[in-house]
Parts: sequence; C-alpha cells; structure tokens
Amino acid sequence: MKRYRVRFTPEAEEDLLRLYEFLLEQDLSAAERALDAIRKAVAFLQFSPFSCRKALSDTPFLRELVIPFGGAGYVALFEVEAEGIVSVLAVRHQREDDYS
Repeated sequence: MKRYRVRFTPEAEEDLLRLYEFLLEQDLSAAERALDAIRKAVAFLQFSPFSCRKALSDTPFLRELVIPFGGAGYVALFEVEAEGIVSVLAVRHQREDDYS
C-alpha cells in the first residue's frame, strides 16, 4: 500500500491556529480535543486520500476530508500531488461560509 506524506501549507497552519484560538476563548479542553480530532483525521490521508470526496467535480486531485467534532466538525481541503505528497491547503469549521 502506498503511503503519502502529509504536509500543511502555511495558510492551513494559520487556519488551525485561528480555530484553536476561537475555541480556547471558550474552553481549553475543547480546543485541545478539536486539534487532536483534526490530527487523527488528517493522519488517515497518509493511506487513503482518494477515498475522500472531491472538492470540485472536474478536479480529481483536490479533495475534502470531513472531520467530525461535536455537533458539526471541520473540513480540510487538500490536494494529492504527484510526488506522493498530500498538501492540506485549508481547514475550516463546517459552519463557516467558505475556506478562509
């Protein structure tokens, strides 16, 4: 089985920080659990990134990973690159309008 290397773009890292800080203002424990849920879900991309839904119907390499957490959860936008790399491009809460 092919194993992909997963990396976060600087923009995706900024998203994680923004999401963490938002929850941190309300509940430290929830903020830590959310980051843990995102880390665990993203680890799945090492083995099976193509099992996630396409972000655009005509682009097979741009996909979204749904990450359950609480009543809603998160969505990670990522791209499968030819070199065996998965680049996480953005992470948002499911109730946000769009990727920031």
